[in-house]
Amino acid sequence: MSTFDVVDLIRTKRDGGTLSDDEIRWLIAAYTDGRVGDEQMAALAMAIFFRGLDDRELPTWTQAMIDSGVRMDFSSLSRPTADKHSTGGVGDKITLPLAPLVAACGVAVPQLSGRGLGHTGGTLDKLEAIPGWRAALSNEEMLAQLEDVGAVICAAGSGLAPADKKLYALRDVTGTVESIAMISASIMSKKIAEGTSALVLDVKTGAGAFMKKREDSDALARTMVALGKAAGVNTVALVTDMCAPLGRSAGNAVEVAESVEVLAGGGPADVVELTLALAREMLACAGVDADPAAALASGRAMDVWRRMIAAQGGDPDAPLPVARHTEVVRAASDGWVASMDALAVGLAAWRLGAGRARKEDPVQAAAGVTWTASVGDPVRAGQELFRLHTDDADRLPRALETLEGAVAISREPVERGPLVLGRIT
Repeated sequence: MSTFDVVDLIRTKRDGGTLSDDEIRWLIAAYTDGRVGDEQMAALAMAIFFRGLDDRELPTWTQAMIDSGVRMDFSSLSRPTADKHSTGGVGDKITLPLAPLVAACGVAVPQLSGRGLGHTGGTLDKLEAIPGWRAALSNEEMLAQLEDVGAVICAAGSGLAPADKKLYALRDVTGTVESIAMISASIMSKKIAEGTSALVLDVKTGAGAFMKKREDSDALARTMVALGKAAGVNTVALVTDMCAPLGRSAGNAVEVAESVEVLAGGGPADVVELTLALAREMLACAGVDADPAAALASGRAMDVWRRMIAAQGGDPDAPLPVARHTEVVRAASDGWVASMDALAVGLAAWRLGAGRARKEDPVQAAAGVTWTASVGDPVRAGQELFRLHTDDADRLPRALETLEGAVAISREPVERGPLVLGRIT
């Protein structure tokens, strides 16, 4: 491979030029193995933040990040594979009921998930609230579980897109995270490296989402779908509302409990609706004709859940952790919930100990927020609206402060808007 001068590449992108395929491949490889320093990559990331990557540069950039590590191979499995990725939201526990549901319909689900940072929760943190459950599996264990159970939710190995891990950490501390090009390359390099043949993206938009504006969420969805298709992965995106939090819980153990309710045939209507919508897309992308609603109603999805948890050392019958301290916030007046600020709820859960400020911070399994009503629901003055859960009572005042004004109550009935706002193929 040719060798280039990284300063020339920085100047090219800074001045609005484009990088050649060879320059991009060299840059990502050289950064991954330390020949390009963090200060040089930070300068280039800032140039990309302002100048972007064009329709030729971005697929090459993404492929170079995939090529920095290994690509998993699921061709030995006896059933097709499909995966789902969410851009993150408050109360977004959808992966938990979704993976066993899709597996119950005949599709293997290799769900490599992450941990929470800031106000959005991490799937692995939630599942670790289950006694005994472990996130770290070898590739051999993962393949065996996919063949036997049909679903696995685990941590991604260090060999998948190591360039992304290094670049993401750099972007996080240099103010260059909010770049549609680099967000897309980051997400899609990992998902394509996972080796699934079908991928459904849940791109959130609104107050509790990473992308607050609908047009930005649509642009991100279109970019990621194009990257997936360019790499030979059958990719579809749903753009979904995150102005209000999903379900009736945000945290760790409280979200596991709600997910089990959904698998048992109950649970909040919005969680059930989104789980089924994403399941239908995953099955269609994988070419499997099955009815996920029937699999949910029959209990087959619950059976897969129990087997999936047990296969990773967890006890599906063990009681979940319960917080040592709780505090109740009551409705101020009669009426209907007109709005609920997803970001405020997420920040409250984070302040209670459910999330982390830095990657190395511990989380509390029992911490979180639960609520009794969401947008469109009637409430009575004095009824419990929120319940805060934490093992550390000193965390309660700041969390309560965050929830002040988080709910608006209308004197007139309110209709909640649609959950799925758009579909991009």
